[in-house]
Amino acid sequence: MAEYYLAVDIGASSGRHILAHKENGKLKLEEIYRFSNGMDNKDGSLCWDTERLFREILAGIKRCKEAGKIPVSMGIDTWAVDYVLLDNKDRMLGNAYGYRDARTAGMDTEVYKAISEEELYKRTGIQKQPFNTIYQLMALKMKKPEELSAAATMLMLPDYFHFLLTGNKVTEYTNATSTQLVNAETKDWDRDLIRTLGYPSGMFLPLCTPGTEVGRFTQEIREQVGFDCRVVLPATHDTASAVMAVPSLLEDTLYISSGTWSLMGVENEFPLCTEECRRLNFTNEGGYDYRYRFLKNIMGLWMIQSVRHETGDAVSFAELCRMAEEEKDFPSRVDVNSEKFLAPENMQEAVKEACAGDGEKVPKNIGQTAAVIYQSLAISYAKTLEEIEKITGRHYEEINIVGGGANADYLNRLTAERTGRKTAAGPGEATAIGNVISQMISGGEFRNLFEAGQCIRESFDVKEYEPV
Repeated sequence: MAEYYLAVDIGASSGRHILAHKENGKLKLEEIYRFSNGMDNKDGSLCWDTERLFREILAGIKRCKEAGKIPVSMGIDTWAVDYVLLDNKDRMLGNAYGYRDARTAGMDTEVYKAISEEELYKRTGIQKQPFNTIYQLMALKMKKPEELSAAATMLMLPDYFHFLLTGNKVTEYTNATSTQLVNAETKDWDRDLIRTLGYPSGMFLPLCTPGTEVGRFTQEIREQVGFDCRVVLPATHDTASAVMAVPSLLEDTLYISSGTWSLMGVENEFPLCTEECRRLNFTNEGGYDYRYRFLKNIMGLWMIQSVRHETGDAVSFAELCRMAEEEKDFPSRVDVNSEKFLAPENMQEAVKEACAGDGEKVPKNIGQTAAVIYQSLAISYAKTLEEIEKITGRHYEEINIVGGGANADYLNRLTAERTGRKTAAGPGEATAIGNVISQMISGGEFRNLFEAGQCIRESFDVKEYEPV
C-alpha cells in the first residue's frame, strides 16, 4: 500500500494541497485542494488573514480523509520574510503584515543608523529588499513599539501554522535566513546584530533544518480532520523547496524558480558576501543541507499576474503569451526590478508611465504591455546570467526553469534566445516536490537528496529550448 506525503504549498495568490507517493519507482503527485490567497487592506495596511489561511489548511487536510489517502507526514511552505509575533501566552500580537505593505518605507535608513549597509551584507549575505523582516521589525519598533516589546516569540508564517497544528514552536532555517538577521558564516541568528537593532533577542527561537519532526497533530486537530499525522519541516521558504526539485544532471547549471517572483541563481557550498555581490544585489539564502542559494530576486510573473487580474481574469496566461508574441516587434523595455512595479494600483498604467518616462514607445493594448513585460524579464535574466558568471568565474551551459513559470512557453523561448543558453523548463510543481522530498528523506523513502533527484528526473517531463 502506498505511503502518502502531503505538501501544503501556499503562495501569495493561491495555495494548494498536493499528495505525493512513489509508484513503480516514480513520484506521483495529486492536487486534492486549492484555495485563493491575497493581502487584505486592514486599517490602511496590507495584511494576511492568518485565521482564514489556517481554515483553508484544515479544509485541505480533511480532503485527504475524504479521499481515503491518509498522509504519514505533512509540511507547509510559503513565501519568505513575513511573520507573526506571539505574547507570553502564545496569543498573536497585532497584524500579520504582508511584504507589499508600505510601512517599511524609509526603514532602511533607520537600520543603517545602527549598522552600515555594507557591514550588514558582510554579516548576513542577504540582498537588500525593502520588505525584508529586518525592516519590517524596524517599522514595528518605530510605529508600534508596545507590540514589539510584548513579543515573546517570532514565528515565520509556516512555523506559525505548524505551531497551530502541533502546539510546538520551531523556526526553520531556510526561511529564517530571509529575515536578514541570520549570520551567513555561523548559520545561526546574529544575536549581536539583533541586540544592536534593539529587537527582543529572546523571541528568536533556535533554528531547525528541513527534515526535523515538529510533532504530531494536537488532540483538537485530530478531532477536526479525522486522523493523526507527523508534521515534518520542509524547506519552508518556497524557493528553497523549489530548488530541491531542479532536475539538471550538470554541476554548472543555473536555476530560475519562476512564479510570482523569478529567483535566478546557483547553489554554492559557501556564501559570497563581497562588496561586488552587495552592489549587484545578490543574496545568499539558506538552502537544504546548509547549501547557499546565491541568487537574485527578479520581479517575475507578478507583473503579468497583475495585468491579468486587471482584466478580471478574463484572459488566460496562455492567451497573454499568445498576444505578447503577436506584438513581439514592439520595441519598448522597462526595468522589471524597479520598485514602481512592486505594488502599483494599476500595473498596465505603471508600465505605460515607465515607458513614457524613459522616452520609450507607450503600449496601447494588453498584448503590447505583455510583450514589454516578457521581453524585459528575459533581458533581466540575461543580465543576471552575465553577473553570476563574472562573480563565480564559471560558465553555465544550461538554465533550468522550475515552478509555475515553467509553463510560460513564450517567456522560456525568450529566455533561451536572450541568454544564448539551452533552457530546460520543468517540473512545474517544483515547490511541492521539494516539500515532499524533505519529508520522504526524513521518512526513509530516499537516502539523500541525490537519490531523490534521480527519481525526480525520471518522474516528470522537462521541455527543452535551444538558443536561436
